[in-house]
Amino acid sequence: GLFGHIVRNWKVRWFVLLQDKLLYYKIEGGKKEPSPKGRILLDGCTITCPCLEYENRPLLIKLKTKTNTDYFLECCSREERDSWALDITGAIHAGHPVQVQELHRMKNSFKLLENISLHHIVKRMCESSTGIKLTRNLQQGNRYKETFTGSALVDWLISNSFAVSRFEAITLASMLMEENFIKPVGTRSTEATRFSDLSEQFLDDSTALYMFAESSKKNISSKEELQFNISELSGPIVKQGFLVKQGHKRKNWKVRRFVLRADPAFLHYYDPTKEENRPVGGFSLRGCLVSALEDNGVPAGVKGNVQGNLFKIITKNDIRYYIQASSKAERAQWIEAIKPLT
Repeated sequence: GLFGHIVRNWKVRWFVLLQDKLLYYKIEGGKKEPSPKGRILLDGCTITCPCLEYENRPLLIKLKTKTNTDYFLECCSREERDSWALDITGAIHAGHPVQVQELHRMKNSFKLLENISLHHIVKRMCESSTGIKLTRNLQQGNRYKETFTGSALVDWLISNSFAVSRFEAITLASMLMEENFIKPVGTRSTEATRFSDLSEQFLDDSTALYMFAESSKKNISSKEELQFNISELSGPIVKQGFLVKQGHKRKNWKVRRFVLRADPAFLHYYDPTKEENRPVGGFSLRGCLVSALEDNGVPAGVKGNVQGNLFKIITKNDIRYYIQASSKAERAQWIEAIKPLT
């Protein structure tokens, strides 16, 4: 299932994809309610992924139904978003096998790039002597400082061996844009992002301008961010996903997006209904104990009738976290990922 949201206020929902529709359910006490809250009919639907309409929510899928209703669904990682988008697109085009083959080809071209760290590329792009040259550009009478052209970035990616072909470099550049590392400036490049096909969004063109997105620097200086030591959030992400967590004070169960980082090893959790991308909690995994809980009956320490797929983490300072996964397999994967970091 996917946690998605319906717009205007973001809500956590459990999604189930059937052959011709998406059903969504409310989650109460860590379990989905028995009957769906609503459905999205896929016949005649158009899908936009990535959807860039919400600047600080880069992991959106947009669905426009035959009757022109817009749904925005948010995922917790790029892999999750892409696999949902592929499956939903597959369901929409079930009658058109050619498009499905096309999709699998695209999926495979992305797989090649997953082992490249986008952070590493951006760091290299910013280096003063070997990085990408930033220039002042005039476009339609507007002056843009510190920009580079689409074709300059493609050239740079190839000459620095990040890509072997222009096609691969464009795919990589699209990913940098999609993950908010770079952004289009000026009409030529901005208009291209309206294409729903990812491969046409980034322009390998000497009149299309791009710049580094400031978001990476801005976020760090904001005061609230400092409640979390920046170094806590600096490690590579090992795993992320939605889990249900019991609150410490009121003991109520809430859906949170968990992000597991190594080196330094931390587990942070975020409130998916909040706009800002700041953790609402987190702890160091050093000296933690993690274990699965009994599946029959409600274990000690767990409040409410919540049972099944639970695990607990006890921190070095003896703080207990009770967490529920959506399946046994998912619980096992989380425990397996956390254990080596303790």
